[in-house]
Amino acid sequence: MAIGDIALQKVQAISWRRYYDLTKPKVVALILFTALVGMLLSSPSLVPWQPLVFGLIGIGLAAAAGAALNHIVDQHIDALMERTQDRPLPSGEMDTPHALTFALSLAAVAMLVLVMFVNLLTAALTFSAFIGYAVIYTVYLKRRTPQNIVWGGIAGAAPPLLGWTAVTGELHTHGLLLLLLIFVWTPPHFWALAIKRRKEYAKAGVPMLPVTHGVAFTKLQILLYTLMLFAVSLMPFITRMSGLIYLSGAVVLGAGFVLRAWRLLRDEGDDLAMPTFGYSIFYLTAMFAVLLVDHYMAPLLGLI
Repeated sequence: MAIGDIALQKVQAISWRRYYDLTKPKVVALILFTALVGMLLSSPSLVPWQPLVFGLIGIGLAAAAGAALNHIVDQHIDALMERTQDRPLPSGEMDTPHALTFALSLAAVAMLVLVMFVNLLTAALTFSAFIGYAVIYTVYLKRRTPQNIVWGGIAGAAPPLLGWTAVTGELHTHGLLLLLLIFVWTPPHFWALAIKRRKEYAKAGVPMLPVTHGVAFTKLQILLYTLMLFAVSLMPFITRMSGLIYLSGAVVLGAGFVLRAWRLLRDEGDDLAMPTFGYSIFYLTAMFAVLLVDHYMAPLLGLI
C-alpha cells in the first residue's frame, strides 16, 4: 500500500468530532456571543449584514484555530491532568501533523475572511489576539509566571472589541471598556478553577497561582479582583454607554460575584471553588445579555 493511501486512511479514521473538540466549542461560543454583543452595541440602528456575518465567521474561526494550537502545545501537560486526558491529542485519537494542519487552515481562512469581507483593522486585531493566546500565553506565559492568566487574559478579552471594530472600522473607548470588563473578569474566573485543580497543575509543572502562592493567597486575590470587577462594571453607566437597566443588572450580578468570592475566602477548604467558577461564567454571559437588553430597551422606556 502506498504511503499516500495510508495517510488518506488515517485522515478518514479521525472522527470529525475530534476535530470539533480541538476548537473548544463551548469557549468559542462564549467568544462569539461577546463579539456579537460588541457588534450590536456599536450601532444605534441595525448592524449591516456583511460585517455581522463575516465578522462572526472570521472571529470564530480564529478563536477555533487558537484553541487547536493550544491543544497542540499543551498536549504533554494535558496528558498529566485528569480533566484534559481525553482531549484528542493526549488520548491518541489524533496526531500533531493533522491537528497543526487543521489549526493553520482555520487561521488562514479566518484572516482571509476578515481582510476580504470585513476590514483590515479587525483582521489585524484578531491576528494579534490569536498570537497573544496561542503563542505568548500558551507557549511562554503559562509555563513561566503565576501571573500567566492575568496578562494572557488580554487576548481572551478581545472579542467584543473585535466585534465593535468589525462594524465601525475604528477603535472606540466603549469597545475598549468591553475588553476591560473581560480582562478583569478572567483572573477570578480562572483562579477559582485552578484552586480545585491545583494538584494537577503542580503535577504538570504549570505555575498557577494556587500552586506557587497557596490557596489562601489565591482566594484573597479572587476577592480583590471581584471588587475591582465590580468597579469596572459600573463604567459603562458612568460613561453613558449604557443606562439604568444595565446599572441594575451590573449591581445585582456584581454583588453576587463578590458574595461568592467572600464566601470562598472564608471557607477553609476548596468546596466552593467550582460553584464560584460556575457563577463566573453565568456572570459574564448575563452581563453581556444585560448590556444588550439595555441597548435596545432603555431608549424605548426612556431610561437612558
